[in-house]
Amino acid sequence: MRVVVVTGSGGLVGAACVRHFAGRADLVVGVDNDMRRYFFGESASTAWSVERLGADLDNYRHESLDIRDAAGVDALIAEFGDDLDLVVHTAAQPSHDWAAKEPLTDFSINATGTLNLLEAVRLRAPAAVFVFTSTNKVYGDTPNRLPLVELDRRWEIDSSHEYFEHGIPETMTLDSSTHSVFGASKVAADVMVQEYGRYFEMKTGVFRGGCLTGPGHSGAQLHGFLAYLMRCTAVGEPYTIFGYEGKQVRDNIHVDDLVAAFAAFADAPRMGEAYNIGGGRFANCSMLEAIELCEEITGNQLEWTYTDDNRIGDHIWWISDCRKFMDHFPGYRLEHDVRSILTDIHDEGRSRW
Repeated sequence: MRVVVVTGSGGLVGAACVRHFAGRADLVVGVDNDMRRYFFGESASTAWSVERLGADLDNYRHESLDIRDAAGVDALIAEFGDDLDLVVHTAAQPSHDWAAKEPLTDFSINATGTLNLLEAVRLRAPAAVFVFTSTNKVYGDTPNRLPLVELDRRWEIDSSHEYFEHGIPETMTLDSSTHSVFGASKVAADVMVQEYGRYFEMKTGVFRGGCLTGPGHSGAQLHGFLAYLMRCTAVGEPYTIFGYEGKQVRDNIHVDDLVAAFAAFADAPRMGEAYNIGGGRFANCSMLEAIELCEEITGNQLEWTYTDDNRIGDHIWWISDCRKFMDHFPGYRLEHDVRSILTDIHDEGRSRW
């Protein structure tokens, strides 16, 4: 029997992974205890997503398991042993603002929870592929030291810089920067996933995402900016821009493009590889540009306010250089630009909002 385990299965990326791999596996086991509701409130709960998965998929089994429970994680992985082909680990505390409120909670989920999963797989199913959803926040605020130029609607890197054409590569240093508490906990997990690959010769892959987004995202003010921005525009909720005059730039990757990357790695895994993954030059926008697109798509005008207080460790400009992953997996291509991402979010979210 072919088994896939997906942690954070009610979330944006986890749910998309469940649906994708349900077509390739005999059984997909989702692990999610709806911590998102604890982090961000009732409106961010993933219970609706888990309910949909159970209703739509005959080969889905749900486990309301906390990944901080080492014995529980070990028992689950041991149940499948050699039948376990793949673990996709998307469960996390995802907000660097929230992490500062409860650093112990953040670290125990992001770092210790990841270690619990790695160790269980090493002991019980060492041949399984392990895919980890990391973040570009592992680079801290180092990108803010790049030579940035302020334009009318966005910040941009100087056109003479080596990163201008393709974005920021994996060679950027992780040291001597402010990561945020969240970024630090993800660094610990990121490096440990790589180490288990190299030291124990396990098939592990780290994906350092830019903004991961798309339909099915339970966006909240502290996490999931495109989904939350579109919801505010669609239903008339006020929105706050934090710092950088609203010109901060992010690349955005549609969840389907991200899951396709995971699937490519699962089919031809490597040991301890780390990849920057995002929309790159193909799909990126500033906050002001995103607001303009949301207003065009909804036909509504967003009520927004501005505060000069940017989030600690936040990036002014981030565009991922995805060439390493594309070199390793030459058949992979991004399919969704920012407008199509926002349109998908709007069309799927209207009935839920």
